[in-house]
Amino acid sequence: MIFPIGDQQVQRGYVPFFSYSIIAVNILIFIYQLFLGESVEDFINTFGAIPVSIVAGNHWYSLLSSMFLHGGWAHLVGNMMFLWVFGDNIEATIGNIRFFVFYLAGGIIASLTHIYFNMDSDAPMIGASGAIAAVLGAYLILFPHSRIKMLVVIFFYSFYIRAVFFLLIWIVQQIVSVWLDMNATDVETAQSGGVAWWAHIGGFAFGVAAGLFFKMVYPKPALMVTAPQEEEE
Repeated sequence: MIFPIGDQQVQRGYVPFFSYSIIAVNILIFIYQLFLGESVEDFINTFGAIPVSIVAGNHWYSLLSSMFLHGGWAHLVGNMMFLWVFGDNIEATIGNIRFFVFYLAGGIIASLTHIYFNMDSDAPMIGASGAIAAVLGAYLILFPHSRIKMLVVIFFYSFYIRAVFFLLIWIVQQIVSVWLDMNATDVETAQSGGVAWWAHIGGFAFGVAAGLFFKMVYPKPALMVTAPQEEEE
């Protein structure tokens, strides 16, 4: 398994209060879920975004609440690691309140994208990945040359890759997964595995559009060097 664990930080930007606060809130809510025991399913059905319910005009609040719920430790840790790596630079650039509004808007757009392509589904959608996909899209536009530190878990080996390459690979994976699902002949051959790929794509597209706006309006702070020059490639 390979995943990002760090990036180049901006110099003298806004303190990323909301990025880290959102991580803390997600962790606290997940811990609360653990104490619910068997009733956690009812909790998720109540606060997760269920497409058929949303389409019927019910439980609109779940478009927000669903992005703070997670289905397991791996789901939580993966999402929060991405937010930890990519969220702070965006917030440091556009400001605290604007980032919070952008994050929530990205999550809502991502959920609505998933719902549009799954209107008949009664499975609750949970997780922060749609909102985080919006953060990734904005990061691609604002910091394409930032160096992302990647960890190869099995070998405990790390290397650096430009953000533009990592994020383009990431979004291509989401698109390929959607294509495989749409062309699957049955449930067993589908690639989704419960993953809301369309939410990722919708959130990322929103993030790219927002990033283009942010690039015109807000000055981008310089990036700090985080690794020796010889590790450039």
